[in-house]
Amino acid sequence: MLFMLKSHIAKPETLSNKEFYSIWRQESEAALAAVKAGAIKGIWKVAGQPEIITIIDVPGADDLDHAMQQFPMWKLGFSHIVADFQIIPLRPYENWAEDLKELSKG
Repeated sequence: MLFMLKSHIAKPETLSNKEFYSIWRQESEAALAAVKAGAIKGIWKVAGQPEIITIIDVPGADDLDHAMQQFPMWKLGFSHIVADFQIIPLRPYENWAEDLKELSKG
């Protein structure tokens, strides 16, 4: 199942720039390894904003939870750095197009 994750990253006042970017670097290394493994289908940083958009492919919601717990920000106890987080389940548009055939019948 595909999910789009939108993560807004915020630097806590209690962390130095070095600590903050070190944690983010570890997260980026783990994310790129997940891209190579095929779990992450695409990942982007929004230009001009501390926001990351990720498309992840996992069998279901439980697997998404398990996968997220393996990333450094969560494993190291820094999940609060992700100030705003959205999980959006995605479905193939082709499936929706098929639903529209029935819905349009009235």
